[in-house]
Amino acid sequence: MAGKIKVTQIRSGIGFTRKQQETLKGLGLRKMHQTRELEDTPAVRGMAKKISHLVRLEEA
Repeated sequence: MAGKIKVTQIRSGIGFTRKQQETLKGLGLRKMHQTRELEDTPAVRGMAKKISHLVRLEEA
C-alpha cells in the first residue's frame, strides 16, 4: 500500500507556462498555501518534481 505525501503550493502559477499551471490544477492546488494529501505514487511525485519551484513536498 502506498503512503501519503503532502503537497503545498508555496508560489503562484502566474507568470509560468500554461503546462506548469495545468500541473498545479492536476495536483488539485488552486490557491497559495493550499495543502493536499495525495497518494505517494510515481505519477504524483513526477508532477511535483516538474513544478518543484512552486510546491513543497512533505511525508504525511
